Amino acid sequence: MNKAVFFDRDDTLIKNIPYLGDPSNVTLLPGAPAAVSQLKKAGFLLVMITNQSGVGRGLISPEQVKAVNDEVMRKIGIEFDAVYMCFDHPDTPKENCRKPSPKMILQAQKELHIDPSASFFIGDTYHDIVAGNRAGCRTILLEHAHKKTESRKAEPLANLISDDLAKITDWILSQNRKT
Repeated sequence: MNKAVFFDRDDTLIKNIPYLGDPSNVTLLPGAPAAVSQLKKAGFLLVMITNQSGVGRGLISPEQVKAVNDEVMRKIGIEFDAVYMCFDHPDTPKENCRKPSPKMILQAQKELHIDPSASFFIGDTYHDIVAGNRAGCRTILLEHAHKKTESRKAEPLANLISDDLAKITDWILSQNRKT
């Protein structure tokens, strides 16, 4: 079985721009390339998990989302092992694939033979933490000053809350040594 780090995309790897469809507007968050590189070198599969309701809302196309994802990986300098996207509109029935549903993570676990107990989910919202927990992963909230409500909601559920990707990476690597 493989171990993986699942990353949310917006406000975890890149600056969130709602309904981002233009790859030229991709701005990496500080520490993202180093974090991804260290985790890859440590033997983790890298999986991007992203809600992209702009497609379901008719504001951007799946091709634009893919182009943005490709630009994220180009700027980071590492190809992720897989990218899972949910285009569902938030008002679609609850059976949709949007986080907090763990459907995208569970699909990745099945297709990539990932051991959830040896894996981690990094995200910036309560829904990310819930999805990661439901899929059996250890969860980390990347905290942002403008999202303190998310931190308060996620605090009882997250294994770690930090505003620093380098500290998050160090913690994951320290946990990995314990397993």
